[in-house]
Formats: sequence, C-alpha cells, structure tokens
Amino acid sequence: MFIFLDTETTGTGEKDRLCQLAYKLETGEIVNELFKPPLPISIDSMCVHHITNEMVENKPMFKNSNQHQKLVKLFNDDKNILVAHNAKFDVDMLIKEGVHPQKVICSLKLARYLDPEGKILRYGLQYLRYFLGLKIEATAHDALGDILVLEKLFERLFARMSKDIGPAAVEEKMMEISSKPILLNRMYFGKHKGVFFRDIPKDYLQWLSGQDDLDEDLRFTVGHYLNG
Repeated sequence: MFIFLDTETTGTGEKDRLCQLAYKLETGEIVNELFKPPLPISIDSMCVHHITNEMVENKPMFKNSNQHQKLVKLFNDDKNILVAHNAKFDVDMLIKEGVHPQKVICSLKLARYLDPEGKILRYGLQYLRYFLGLKIEATAHDALGDILVLEKLFERLFARMSKDIGPAAVEEKMMEISSKPILLNRMYFGKHKGVFFRDIPKDYLQWLSGQDDLDEDLRFTVGHYLNG
C-alpha cells in the first residue's frame, strides 16, 4: 500500500522536529494533525507553513500520540511504501521520532529522473503542480495540501513509467531510483540558475563542491561534471 506523507517542521536543521503531519492511505483515509514539538518553531518556518507556537501549545507531542503508534505499525509492514516529495527530509524527521519506513519512493527524484533533457527548470512540488497542469484543489505549503498534490503527481509519474516498462515493474523501479543520486541537467538556483551543468564554469563548480548544504543529487552532479 502506498502512503502519501508530508511533514511541516520547526526548521530544516539537524535538531528540528515535526509540528504537523499529514498522510493519506490508498484506502482514502486521511490524517492531518498538529503536534507540539520539543523546540520552538522558527520564524522562517512560520513564514512558509504559517503554523505558530501558539497553535501547537496545547497539542500532544508526536511521540505520545496515537498517530505515532499507528505509523510505527504501518511502516513495520513491508507491504507499505512511503511516498514523499524530497523523501529524505520527511524520512529523517520520522526517524528522529522513532518511526522507520522500510520502503520509500521519492517523487522529487522520480521527476528529475524522468526529465533527461532538462525541460523542467525546477522540481519543487508546487512548481511541478502547475508545470504539469495537475488539477487539484489544495493549499500550498500545508501538509494536507501537499499530500493531495503529491498523490496527483505520483499518479502522473506512475502512468509515465508504466508506458516505458509496464505497470508490474514500476513499483520496484521507483524504489530503485529513489535510493540513488540523480544526475541533474540544470542548475536550479544562484547566478547560474537554469544553465545546463555542462555549461557552468569549472571554477564555480569547484566552489560549489565545498559547500556543506548540497543535497545528494546536487553533490553527485557537481562531482560528475568536475571529474568528467
């Protein structure tokens, strides 16, 4: 069973924790709850998801909630697959809470993999929503809204891959792609935003390689074009 999941958090650092969790099961069941995190929500994060410390003050801590127990049980079953956009972020948040998904599909990696010519300039969930014309009523940067968009995006990606390899093989292929770094085509931020990596000056790539906050795909791509 696919479990479409998203978290909103206190921030993006190593110590940050979730303050909202939403997920949808293939059965149609939807869960969307706020939780009191063990540290304050940062102002930067409030500006994205609009969840304030006052809103979660009287909410249970996630580890003390029924949802924690339910997710532990769901992900202990190896028939269940977590689907998330930039799944590493959500998986890391869940692991901090003692929830360990066994099988994971990352729609961000799939979107990058399925765009070998670099036609898409950005791969954020909301950008893909409008680039692909996904028809869905959903609030952006809210965990519930994001899983509704995520489900529609996943349906589109699944259909695309099914044409290439057949529906029976898609699930395993998606998990395989999600487990490896993806070679990017274009830079998606900074002064070279939108430029193909093959055209970016080596001195800029060298500088970029020394930065600590590169995601797995970006670090892999920078290394590829520096050493290729």
